[in-house]
Amino acid sequence: MTGLAPEAGAPPVTRYVDLQTHTTASDGVLPPAAVVEAAAKAKLAAIAITDHDSISGVAEAEAAGERLGVRIVTGVELAAHFEGDEYHLLGLHIADRAALERDLEGFREERIERARDMVRVLNAHGMPVTLDAVLEQAGNGAVGRPHLARALMAGGWVRDFRDAFDRWLGWGKPAFVEKGKLTVADAVALLHRVGALAVWAHPADLATETRLGKLKALGLDAVEVLHPSHPQALAERIYDRAERLGLLPSGGSDWHGAAEGPRQLGGQLVPYVWLARQDMAIAERQG
Repeated sequence: MTGLAPEAGAPPVTRYVDLQTHTTASDGVLPPAAVVEAAAKAKLAAIAITDHDSISGVAEAEAAGERLGVRIVTGVELAAHFEGDEYHLLGLHIADRAALERDLEGFREERIERARDMVRVLNAHGMPVTLDAVLEQAGNGAVGRPHLARALMAGGWVRDFRDAFDRWLGWGKPAFVEKGKLTVADAVALLHRVGALAVWAHPADLATETRLGKLKALGLDAVEVLHPSHPQALAERIYDRAERLGLLPSGGSDWHGAAEGPRQLGGQLVPYVWLARQDMAIAERQG
């Protein structure tokens, strides 16, 4: 029996959370307070702010959460590598923000250099987009490929967001540049040093029992079971594998603020009990 559906006779789940959201602190389109306002409208009990290489939006989100009655989980999303593949890891329940920020500052500088390299390639292909235009799209947020896509759209060099990625910015496309080679082991160690749980985000078909076991040996704490890219059958398989291995379940919409589409805030119906289990794991670790 999968844990994604309640047992017969069990009371219905009435409180839901969303443990992966993004704001203008990275590549989201809404400021942190607006994300929290949307969460309140969606009647979510809690959300995690998980911007790429940034926790700068958390304080604003917390202020809005206190006002609106939405719990804010301090989080971040990191890209790391293992056995030739790129993995995205969420750090949830970060305790030592100051220590993490020192590492994230270096990661954000690497993002700017990556954007500079992609701009050079795009220029060589006849698109005079500038790094300044990309940084303008990013504002104060950590720079990412979505900001390059928006700059290309603003210049009229691509039709839309999808066109930018399909022709230029997606993996293997002419302007794609890999991120720095942070290893999963180092990313997990970094997250543990600041008191966070390390969660494998949107693993999809890579989440075999063998691979989950390898990552658990590196210190992985949890895996994202519910995600818009996971069909129900896959989510159930990931959940069952995680339970057998002693990994915690997590889930989120990966919302970036779009008004419509498959990644809607709260759309994954992540039960509050999963957040409670993470809280218990943090408490046990702290002794």
